[in-house]
Amino acid sequence: MKNAFRSASAGFTLIELLVVVGIIAILAAMLLPTLTKAKQKAQGIYCMNNHRSLGLAWRMYSEDNQDQIVFASENPNTQATYDATAPFTWVTGTLDFNPNNRSNWDPNENITKSPLWPYCGKSLAIWKCPSDYSKVTVDGVAMPRVRSMSMNLYLGGWGGTDGNWGPQISNFHIYRKFADLNDITPVKAFVFLDMREDSIDMGNLCVNMSGYSSNPESYVFWDLPGFYHNGSCGYSFADGHSEIHKWRDARTTPPLVPGGLVRDIFASPNNPDITWMQDHATRPK
Repeated sequence: MKNAFRSASAGFTLIELLVVVGIIAILAAMLLPTLTKAKQKAQGIYCMNNHRSLGLAWRMYSEDNQDQIVFASENPNTQATYDATAPFTWVTGTLDFNPNNRSNWDPNENITKSPLWPYCGKSLAIWKCPSDYSKVTVDGVAMPRVRSMSMNLYLGGWGGTDGNWGPQISNFHIYRKFADLNDITPVKAFVFLDMREDSIDMGNLCVNMSGYSSNPESYVFWDLPGFYHNGSCGYSFADGHSEIHKWRDARTTPPLVPGGLVRDIFASPNNPDITWMQDHATRPK
């Protein structure tokens, strides 16, 4: 009886184990897309919260400074123009993947010196999209890059100027006060957006306004927006709301170049995504 009991209670056979493993694998395959979507949704919500917080800091600065808004980038033409505009620029420094460039990984290099920093609750997290995992290797240690957000160039420009980049910018408003946004309206004017790790550099994203409203055949990209959220990009707007905008044209989202630079200056005629970006960037003078 003792030996018979042991035989009856011996574990699963190999075939039974394989069946169980197969069932688990099938269930995992069925659940994985759902879990991935849930993670992406959670990161999107987190990103929107970051955008709202940074956008609020931008607006509070304006309210405390006689309606003036910060520059999107410093004016780098001369040392004198740089020194005069850097203290009023939302963030200085240029990102790349050079470990010797502290702007990439040290928040004290630029971010904590930002005129918006006192309004940020000392939170470094709100300067990044949580889906941006880009890093720079410094002395053998992988350091997260400090920023994935950039500002609409037409909000403050290069130290209040168009940077002498030609009529595709100079024919359009560079806004210097919040009240000036009446022609585009704050609800439509984007302030910050997520940028791709392989396109972000200075603190601004420049929407090339060539072809605005009547000649989409002449559309051109000068910078590429992010697409971290399943082919979408996080945006914050001057009225305080934020949203995730879905891109429609594959030319807007070329494959990522991890640790490098993507080709982000190219013609993109009739691209509906450029239509949307132009409509939310500025207006003709």
